[in-house]
Amino acid sequence: MFIAMNRFKIRLGMEHEFINIWMQRESHLENVVGFKSFNLLQGAEFENYTLFASHTVWETEQDFENWTKSDAFRKAHAQAGVKSKDVYLGPPQVECFNSVI
Repeated sequence: MFIAMNRFKIRLGMEHEFINIWMQRESHLENVVGFKSFNLLQGAEFENYTLFASHTVWETEQDFENWTKSDAFRKAHAQAGVKSKDVYLGPPQVECFNSVI
């Protein structure tokens, strides 16, 4: 199992807009080989942002890598951040993990 996460710092007061962006987004993941699941997670609130993470589970790291080079990936990210730059405090931080147990 392989997990890929993006951590987002979302400006305070923009949390619902960020969630709506994800709810309306076409992920194009449903037919991607090796894709298992997706979750959008809301974390702690800090002085000027709320922490969110997108969390995807894949059968293998190679399946994830293949997706990042696919048309489905390009389609899913075509409008990322374009309409809502004021929602984010900087770019997402990517974190990837291989299951060891």
